[in-house]
Amino acid sequence: MNETVQDSAAEVAMFRALGHPVRLGIMKALAERPETCACDFTELFEVTQPTISQHLKVLREAGLVVTRRRGVQICYSVRPDALHQLYDLLTAIQPPRLARTG
Repeated sequence: MNETVQDSAAEVAMFRALGHPVRLGIMKALAERPETCACDFTELFEVTQPTISQHLKVLREAGLVVTRRRGVQICYSVRPDALHQLYDLLTAIQPPRLARTG
């Protein structure tokens, strides 16, 4: 697979990961509170710990979050360069502005 196709696959994985309401909500929560532990999300989204763990795994595998161990807990933060990559992609596919007439 060439580099462009690999880059596209990585970008698609990020968008897919963001396509679930809980995962999008996790990303929004992490933007406000970096270094959040997995157990803190169960209260926010009213889902079980295994479900949260699965959603965090999807976000981690898509490269959207990073982890850091704090004692026995694993804390999550948004990976800023991944967001920059998505922003750059969305900016690149934005149609040109048409001149207003009249």
